[in-house]
Amino acid sequence: MRSETPRILIYSHDSFGLGHLRRCRAIAQALVGAFDTLSVLILSGSPIIGSFEFRSRVDFVRIPGVIKLRNGEYTPLSLHLNIDHTLEIRSSIIEHTAQVFAPDIFIVDKEPLGLRGEVLPTLEQLKKAGTRLVLGIRDVMDDPAILQQEWQRKNVRPALETLYDEIWIYGPREIYDPLQGLDLPQSILDKSLFTGYLRRDMPKGARLSEPLPFGEEPFILVTPGGGGDGVEMVDWVMRAYEARARPLFPALIVLGPFMPAASVASFMARAEHLRDVHIMRFTPQIEPYLQAATAIVGMGGYNTFCEILSFDKPTLLVPRIVPRREQAIRAARAESSGLLKVLPIEHYPDVELMIDALVDLPDSPPPSESGVANLLGGLDVIESRVGEILEDAGRPKIRRRAII
Repeated sequence: MRSETPRILIYSHDSFGLGHLRRCRAIAQALVGAFDTLSVLILSGSPIIGSFEFRSRVDFVRIPGVIKLRNGEYTPLSLHLNIDHTLEIRSSIIEHTAQVFAPDIFIVDKEPLGLRGEVLPTLEQLKKAGTRLVLGIRDVMDDPAILQQEWQRKNVRPALETLYDEIWIYGPREIYDPLQGLDLPQSILDKSLFTGYLRRDMPKGARLSEPLPFGEEPFILVTPGGGGDGVEMVDWVMRAYEARARPLFPALIVLGPFMPAASVASFMARAEHLRDVHIMRFTPQIEPYLQAATAIVGMGGYNTFCEILSFDKPTLLVPRIVPRREQAIRAARAESSGLLKVLPIEHYPDVELMIDALVDLPDSPPPSESGVANLLGGLDVIESRVGEILEDAGRPKIRRRAII
C-alpha cells in the first residue's frame, strides 16, 4: 500500500569497512534535509551502524553481517551458520522490509544484485510495484577488465537492462567513467547520471571526541578509513616517525574500527615511545579532526577522498591495490589532476620515501588550487533528481534548505 508521505529505501550490502555505510548515510541525511516529509530507511549489514547518529526521519534495519575473506569468499560475521543460510535470512529480511516499507525509490549501493544475488527478489517485487529502481556506484569500481569479468560472472546485465531505471555515478565524468570499457549497450549507458562527488560538511553540534594532544600545534591526520586493510600504511607512517631522521609535524592516527586487534595493540605500544604520535581507536565523527588538521594521509577510499575535497587539505594518499585497484586508479587520476600527492604502496616499507613525503606534505597545495571545478555537487544533483522522481510519481515537492 502506498504511504501518504514519500519514502526511500537504501540497500548497503557490506559488513566490513565504512565506505558503503558512510556513503549511504550521507545521501540519506542530505535528502531528509531537502524534503520535509521524506523518510529514508537504510538496510545494512554493518556491525557498527548503531555507532553513528542519524537525523530525524532516517533509520536503519540491521541485517546479519558477513565479511569478505582475502580469497574473495564471504563468511558470516557472528552467526554460527553457513553462508547460504545466512544469505537466506538476509534476503528474507530485505524483501519483507521492502514490501512493508513500500518505497517510492529504492537505491542499491554498488552491487547490482546485492551480495550473491540477495537483493534480486526485492528488485523484481518493487519493479512490479512501480518503485523507481536506482543503482548507485562509486566514481571508480575497479580495473574495467576485472569489473567486466565480475559482472559477467554475476550475470548483472539483465538487471541493468530490465530492472534498473537509473544508474547514479557518484563522481564527475571528467575524472573517471566507471562504465567505460565494460562493453555495455547504449540502452544501459543512457541510464547513467554523473552526480559529482558527495560533499561532506561539519555535522551540526559536532566536536572533538578527545582533546587534541598537540594543543594548537599543527598536525597531520592519518586515517586508513575502516582500518581493516590499513595496517601497512599506518606501519609505514610510524616507521617514519620512529626513524627520527628529520623534524615532522605531529601525527594523529585514527586506526578505524576494523583494524585487527593485534595490530591495534602493536601500534598503541609503539606510540607510547613517540611524543609526536597520538593514536585514536575510532571516532564516528571524524569531521572535526579533518577540519583541525593541517594535512591528511589516507588510503584513497571513496569517502576519504570526498572528505579531502570537502575540507580542502593537502593530502598524501597511499592506496591499496588488493583486492581491487579502485583506490589506486582514483589516486592516480586525482594526482594527475593536481588534487593531491600519491605514494604507491609498492614502495613500502621504504622509510626515506615516507619521510620525504611527510616533510613535503604540509606545504603542498590544497585541492582547491588545482583549478578543477564542480567536483562536489553530488548531493545537490541527487536532491534535484529525487525531487523530479517524486513529482513524476505525483508526490508534492516540499523542499527546505539542507542543513547537514
